[in-house]
Amino acid sequence: MRHRPLSPIVFFAALMATGFGVNAPASAQDKVRIAWAGSTPSNTPTWVADQKGFLKKNGLQAELINISASTIVIQALLTGEVDMTIGTAATLVTSRLAGSDTVVIFANVPHFVDHVVSAPSITSPEQLKGKIGGVNRLGTTSDAGLRIGLRRFGIDPEKDTQIIAVGENPQRLAALSKGIVHYTIISEPHVREAEKLGFRDLIDFGTMKIPFHWNCLVTTERVIKTKRPMVAKVVRAFSEAIHYIKTDKEGAKQIIGRNLKMSDPEGLERAYRAYAAAFPEIPKPHTDGVKTLLDDMAPKQAKAASADPKTFVDASFVQELENAGFYKQLYKR
Repeated sequence: MRHRPLSPIVFFAALMATGFGVNAPASAQDKVRIAWAGSTPSNTPTWVADQKGFLKKNGLQAELINISASTIVIQALLTGEVDMTIGTAATLVTSRLAGSDTVVIFANVPHFVDHVVSAPSITSPEQLKGKIGGVNRLGTTSDAGLRIGLRRFGIDPEKDTQIIAVGENPQRLAALSKGIVHYTIISEPHVREAEKLGFRDLIDFGTMKIPFHWNCLVTTERVIKTKRPMVAKVVRAFSEAIHYIKTDKEGAKQIIGRNLKMSDPEGLERAYRAYAAAFPEIPKPHTDGVKTLLDDMAPKQAKAASADPKTFVDASFVQELENAGFYKQLYKR
């Protein structure tokens, strides 16, 4: 399985379904291209599905493509260059409101998990007013998540604070260190790094359980219609990846460390604890994870106010596995 930067846009003809068998020979494997973004442990199921062989085991010849931002990832999906993405409610909702047929089929992380870290002089969320915050890119997951989270504390992200784009988690931490921003939204294990540098872990969104598909598998209705058996295999492979994460702590930590290029034992332990708890045993997408964003967008966007959250979700793949007793057998229950 290859990992490489996004190539120039190439359109692929729809592949004929090859069945759901998990032991299909290599010649009968379904090809699938999956794009993902972000240096965050929320992508651990993606790394595990690939690097521990669960995609191959389920009859898939998979190519995983690392792209720099979720807004670019969704464009790759919409142009047909990839079959599915590791996306978020933010890119899913904005693309569908713009007229696309994107749907979430699998919830890796069904709620907020990131933290707001700040300069040590900021001791309460209210003190973020008048300050500058940092996100990856405007319109990405970190941006949408930060804005929704700030509103939970009565802070208007449009009027009370300035939010600027400074890059991924390491770049955001660097911007905080240089005083370019006063606070930022980052994930474990970068929270650990921020604390070591003297910054404050101001808000832990993970404890608030705000419904929001922070990390999820997104595809299009077109792909589901033409390649449903392939999509079902991906859902099964990712379900097995989450089981691996939850049941092989040391193996999962090794994969997190390798993909984040870090070896700090405490940082890896904190990252594992935060995300292993966030990954659901039955990763069924729910409308609540979409409704949070629609409600946030509704005051400014009529389409969001009138949109039905159900149209953004296709839970049938996980539901079929659940009905067949797959998850009970997987977790021996």
